Amino acid sequence: MRLAGSDSSRRNARRLRRAMTPPEVGLWLALRGNDAGLRFRRQHAAGPYVLDFYCAPAKLAIEVDGEAHNRGDRPLRDELRDEWLAIQGTHVLRYTAVEVLTNLDGVVREILTIALARRERSEG
Repeated sequence: MRLAGSDSSRRNARRLRRAMTPPEVGLWLALRGNDAGLRFRRQHAAGPYVLDFYCAPAKLAIEVDGEAHNRGDRPLRDELRDEWLAIQGTHVLRYTAVEVLTNLDGVVREILTIALARRERSEG
């Protein structure tokens, strides 16, 4: 099953691609040129949501959370979104923006390791 987005989430995804944060840009540059041959999408529309990054063969979403993700109703909204994605068979990895900026190589290594393992399980 393809993880497709609504019309409004696709419009929002296009807008967000033009307004990526510095941690998102750094992670995107590292993920799109990975040696594992995994294809990642940036700002991917999924249902009513927009995922920062998505690897379809691994059914893996990667979120880069800035400081705002700890405020107000944001933690609850993120939890509901993660639950919806889990129902779709998609696993979510969350990294803080600071972690991406200060440990990009470690974050990318972890993402690729998990994505490769998930892809192998789905193929085998």
